[in-house]
Amino acid sequence: MNFVDGDGSIIVPKSVRPIIEYSQTVLGDRSGSLKQFRTGKLHIRDYGSYYSVHSDKINPLDDPLGHLIVDAPEYLVGILSGISTYSIEKRRTIKNSKMSNANSNSLIESDDRDRLSPFIAGIIAGYASYALTNSLKKLVQWRS
Repeated sequence: MNFVDGDGSIIVPKSVRPIIEYSQTVLGDRSGSLKQFRTGKLHIRDYGSYYSVHSDKINPLDDPLGHLIVDAPEYLVGILSGISTYSIEKRRTIKNSKMSNANSNSLIESDDRDRLSPFIAGIIAGYASYALTNSLKKLVQWRS
């Protein structure tokens, strides 16, 4: 059995450590695990027959922003990209709506598609940025 996974985490068979006494958490990428636990910088994922264990550089409970910057930049990039794209698209939609209303002398509001497009653009940009940054992070880790 290989004792290091593709992410560089240590694999611990449940026969070696059948029970984890640490508190369960929702913080972190589950990566297909059934449960995950944290204690300090230690992040443990439960995959049923084994655990995957790695140590973060910064404890997310002590310094959430620092953890995002150092240990999970893909989430920060995705969030910022999504918010930025949403803001730009929202301003553009409002500007186009005002120009359209001024030109048509109509009091009818823009349809639902115009209201949803900034949200959809933000979600797509956020996910694409997250996926690209996550791929780059894994490539850099793989080359190290």
